[in-house]
Amino acid sequence: MLLLRHCRCLTRVGLLKTQRVQLLQGAALPVAVCSSHRGHKSGQYQRSHGPNWRHALAGLLAGTGAVLAYGLHHSQTEQAATTIVQPIAPASSLPIYTQDEVTKHRSVEEGVWVTYKGSVYDITEFVSMHPGGDKILLAAGGALEPFWALYAVHSQDHVLEILSEYKVGELSAEDRRKQQSVKSTDPYSTDPERHPALRINSLKPFNAEPPAEILSDNYITPSAIFFKRNHLPVPQVDPKSYRLQVEGVPGGAPLSLSLEELKTRFPKHTVTATLQCAGNRRSEMNKVKQVKGLNWGIAAISNATWSGARLKDVLLAAGYMPEVVRQTSHVQFEGLDSDVTGTTYGASIPLNKAVSEEGDVLLAYQMNGEDLPADHGYPVRVVVPGTVGARNVKWLGKIIVSEEESSSHWQQNDYKGFSPATDWDTVDFKSAPAIQELPIQSAITQPAEGAVVERSAEEVTVKGYAWSGGGREVVRVDVSLDGGRTWQVAQLQSSEKGQVPAPSPPPGRAWAWKLWELTAPLPPAAQELEIVCKAVDNSYNMQPDSVAPIWNLRGVLSNAWHRVKVTVKEDEEEQKLL
Repeated sequence: MLLLRHCRCLTRVGLLKTQRVQLLQGAALPVAVCSSHRGHKSGQYQRSHGPNWRHALAGLLAGTGAVLAYGLHHSQTEQAATTIVQPIAPASSLPIYTQDEVTKHRSVEEGVWVTYKGSVYDITEFVSMHPGGDKILLAAGGALEPFWALYAVHSQDHVLEILSEYKVGELSAEDRRKQQSVKSTDPYSTDPERHPALRINSLKPFNAEPPAEILSDNYITPSAIFFKRNHLPVPQVDPKSYRLQVEGVPGGAPLSLSLEELKTRFPKHTVTATLQCAGNRRSEMNKVKQVKGLNWGIAAISNATWSGARLKDVLLAAGYMPEVVRQTSHVQFEGLDSDVTGTTYGASIPLNKAVSEEGDVLLAYQMNGEDLPADHGYPVRVVVPGTVGARNVKWLGKIIVSEEESSSHWQQNDYKGFSPATDWDTVDFKSAPAIQELPIQSAITQPAEGAVVERSAEEVTVKGYAWSGGGREVVRVDVSLDGGRTWQVAQLQSSEKGQVPAPSPPPGRAWAWKLWELTAPLPPAAQELEIVCKAVDNSYNMQPDSVAPIWNLRGVLSNAWHRVKVTVKEDEEEQKLL
């Protein structure tokens, strides 16, 4: 995921621990002569920084997840880093550069320069030190504004303070006028309206979850409150000119399908499937130790009916033959959502999942019986049942059958799980496989943390959801009112209330969640309840009892026992008697 949005984390982790001088206030800029200066004429204005600042600035410029997170780790562990600085002349005496001169500095060899609001910054030393240097180079020689327009969090004082440390000059007056004459547009201005009940994790890009207390009210989640997970602005796609490109099928030929052809040429299939973000329940990992990512609660998961053409049928139309499995291993997807460089969201799944008769992978154009909403991929998205939400690519533009999995950042350097011992100094993203199937999961949606239960009610009703990845069916949910010392079995729900319960799905094709409910007597004399739930699937996979052993630096795969504490309130008459 693009980590530019994580700049908000700078405030929380306290990067700005040393005094910073603001050029906007007319003060001098503290600098130190960089011993590794490569010889260009801005050398006397460079500063030698510790790796924490290198990676922090790189995160502001780059479009990859590991970028800023790497630097933020150092900000926490290098509390007392010191740098000898020398004052220089006021900002007005800095060299003047033309845009042509800045543009020449687009490589490590020539120096990597960028501009922002008429000022010039040299970030050469960061590129060679940073694992996402290729992404930083996307802004090299040009302006930061188009990149930062994607993420509103950059318009904050602490972010500008960091950048000001690396100022080496001013842009010429003529080039400043040219920049100012170019209107900057908000790439999110055409995003759709959202339901006001959603709890927002980030506005740009938009990421939000429904309130947990209403999540389990419906077996099929209404589209309006289905959790929203966007990495980039929602693209505007004309259904009349839309084309889905299919490429790379060995022995086949490229295929280009209109929306109408997708709907009429292939049989329509409907699948009820739950989608869950890899970061669901990340907030609980943050309580153990800070991780990098959106602070999702328990509701980055929802259930819907999806209708469309089977991916297998489309691949067959493009010339796929069963023997192709011996030549290729992956099916890549590219979305139509992109950043200002044209980089699109991408992901891939194993070929055997894509073409399996039992895989039920859809090129969906309907959600809950209606056209896909804009936030959910209109006009076409991939629905890969049983697989992490990140592989269910929205606004689908291209399908590529390949020997390699997607080279996308979100496939290669994000959405991977690591040991609790792995930190940003030791992480090697290539050492872990991309998340596909998710582990067993359950959570309590009612009552909420901190709720009050009246003693006079004599009982408490607990509700929640349970789901397991890979098509494994949830067969049991255990609930405890006393922190896990004793347990009771909840009643499972596999359809809307009042409807005939759905039969058990075929083995390996349990794509939808189970809602569950338990009504139990209040324990005598208990003043507080620690309600706990844990689910079991038909492979007898069970949730771990605590978060710490599964903690990881990206906060994904959070599926420990869910715990909620509520207070039992005594009746006023009973309190008087006591």
